[in-house]
Amino acid sequence: MTDRLTTFRRGAYTFDVLDAGPLDGEPIVLLHGFPQRARSWDLVAPRLHARGFRTIAPDQRGYSPGARPTRRREYVQGELVADVLALFDDAGVEDAHVVGHDWGAAVAWTLAAHHPDRVRTLTALSVPHPGAFLQAMPRGQILRSWYMLAFQIPALPEKLLGRLMTARPDFGVRMGLPEPFASRIVPDVAEYGALPGALGWYRAMPIPDKRSTRRQVRVPTTYLWGDRDIALGRVGAQLSSGWVDAPYDFVVLPGADHWLPESRPDEVAAAILRRIESAIVR
Repeated sequence: MTDRLTTFRRGAYTFDVLDAGPLDGEPIVLLHGFPQRARSWDLVAPRLHARGFRTIAPDQRGYSPGARPTRRREYVQGELVADVLALFDDAGVEDAHVVGHDWGAAVAWTLAAHHPDRVRTLTALSVPHPGAFLQAMPRGQILRSWYMLAFQIPALPEKLLGRLMTARPDFGVRMGLPEPFASRIVPDVAEYGALPGALGWYRAMPIPDKRSTRRQVRVPTTYLWGDRDIALGRVGAQLSSGWVDAPYDFVVLPGADHWLPESRPDEVAAAILRRIESAIVR
């Protein structure tokens, strides 16, 4: 049994962590997406605790006040994956079940592909395998991802988004988030100073990084996708199976949008538990 984590360190950076559930339970690492923090898992985590699992959810790079580098190269996938490995080490965890949503799913896919010895199972929400995402670009995904190009502009996006977030109290609702998560966007991201770092994830996308080259995943994997996700289409979702050489489940949630942990916590938790329990049985 280890101590409860509130922070972990990697080099000069300090990351905030929500660590809950039984300390002696098998660890599940929960990786949030954009533009949110670890509290995006607030409805999912208690369902996992009730089954005896410990959850460890960090505020990732750019979001934690002590880990906000300014150079875009500091946000390449290799750095984001290394942050998660440092979390494992500080928690005294050799390996863990890993769950990611949105950008957190991209990190989770890359972590599982490059460090299968550290990942017991993978559950990815909304975002497909990075290889499948690129394959889907000429087949309609590029039209859904137009904002990624806009985010490459220096300084302007955070200024405009920051003003928009603070000027419109219903910004989170317009994004499709249910309450109370919709109301957290402004205090948790814009007012918290996390927006420049959050956009750094997008700005690092064009930078080559050998530590995150696209590889097949060889750990038991479940991928959940909502068929009303306006940002991520069916093509990438379906192509992800070709990037997994291990037991794999593709779960389509009819009528679900992008915000699966917040709007479908029962189904998300059930899928995570099925994946974990299936791996234990094998």
